[in-house]
Amino acid sequence: MSNATNEGMRQLIQKLEGSDAKILQAVAENISKSTRNRREVNLGRINQHTEDGEMIIVPGKVLGGGELDHKVTVYALKFSQSAAEKLKKAGSSIQTFEQLDAEKLAGKRVRILG
Repeated sequence: MSNATNEGMRQLIQKLEGSDAKILQAVAENISKSTRNRREVNLGRINQHTEDGEMIIVPGKVLGGGELDHKVTVYALKFSQSAAEKLKKAGSSIQTFEQLDAEKLAGKRVRILG
């Protein structure tokens, strides 16, 4: 069970924990951590560890450090303004966790980064 005080965050965690998809359960476990312990990932790291067309889950915040030279779909709790601009410039898709469900991930190559 989550210690989150934000009602929306608690509902999101419960939704992900209730999923049959193990990757979504892992995401729920990661975002259940305190804000201070959540992951932060720079675009340079996403660029280094992904290929064109991949789906990436960042259980925390995406930061604008570095560049992205291919298209990816990124699900994250938050995006810095510079990260969002650079992702859009690269033609990538920015998604929130509310848009994350097992059907979208079924049969696709998905990574958790952070």
